[in-house]
Amino acid sequence: MISADAIRGYIDLIVLTLLHDRPSYAYALAKTITEISAGEYAIKQTTLYSALKRLEAAGLATSYAHTSESGKPRTYYRLTTSGSEHLTAKLAEWEDTKTLIDRFIDRFAQGEH
Repeated sequence: MISADAIRGYIDLIVLTLLHDRPSYAYALAKTITEISAGEYAIKQTTLYSALKRLEAAGLATSYAHTSESGKPRTYYRLTTSGSEHLTAKLAEWEDTKTLIDRFIDRFAQGEH
């Protein structure tokens, strides 16, 4: 299981990638996060709602009322144009970060410590 501390800085990125696929509501997002992580990470509802509100306040996502497939009224979230642009930039940053961290891990794995 991956700790919440390890994921904390990436919650917004995770949510943005899911909203890029399609609009969704919080419960469905949480369920999808658990499914994609193969149970290694389960997001707390408060963490998810905080992220959604943060993304909305930043203009990266917007919310609207809609009825779910089950017939229940839900608050859905969708990516804005700014959100899509931000996601593209953050994914590039993630690749750079991954490359940098891999250099240290590879060095350690080769016994260069």
